[in-house]
Amino acid sequence: MFSRIANLFKGFLSLFVSGLERQNPRALIEAEKENLRAQIARFNENLANHAGFCERLLRQVKSLETQEREYAAKAAANLKVGNRNAAGQYALQLKTVKEQLDENRKQLEAAEATYKKLVKSRDVSLRDAQDKIEKLKRMMTETEMLEAQAELQEMATGMVSSIGGSGDTLNRVEEYLTERRDKAAGRARVAASTIDTTKVELLEAEQQALADAALTEFAAAYGLEAPPPAKEMGPEKQG
Repeated sequence: MFSRIANLFKGFLSLFVSGLERQNPRALIEAEKENLRAQIARFNENLANHAGFCERLLRQVKSLETQEREYAAKAAANLKVGNRNAAGQYALQLKTVKEQLDENRKQLEAAEATYKKLVKSRDVSLRDAQDKIEKLKRMMTETEMLEAQAELQEMATGMVSSIGGSGDTLNRVEEYLTERRDKAAGRARVAASTIDTTKVELLEAEQQALADAALTEFAAAYGLEAPPPAKEMGPEKQG
């Protein structure tokens, strides 16, 4: 019973996590990048340990090579002077050193080959992971662009289907504005028909008379001939 409940809970949790991943692919990519960095760091640490093992083997090989030369020289020197027992001891030690040297050389060769394979494997895996991440980033950018384009196209389609139809908002606004404009024009026409133009005409004649008087006074002061009043010039212009 409890196992069934646990499985059901795991199923719901898996669906929840899957939903979050679908909604946040960019965050998932960043998480994988961090995971890749952590894996590379651990791999490099183990690779460094293996490189240290190779260095120890190389140092042992060099040390044994030095011993090999020393024992060979001592064995030959003692043999030349007739010291057979000492020469035999050095020859025996030389044989042991050669066996160790041969074994260490084989181990060093295998360790170096393994190191090169590990480095190559790391580099290939790293490039492959980076290529996949870059591909996903490009897909993410392309997907966002396509989603934005699709949204704009959907908006445009909706606008085309909603604008210009009978009884739509813009047509109603046009009707309202036309009605208001006609009412305003009618009010202006009624107001214009009730204006008393008599006072306006009297004011205009008064202003003209004052202007003529000022002009006559100016002409007299400066010894100039004043032109005839405007009302006298009217008939001549009309003729």
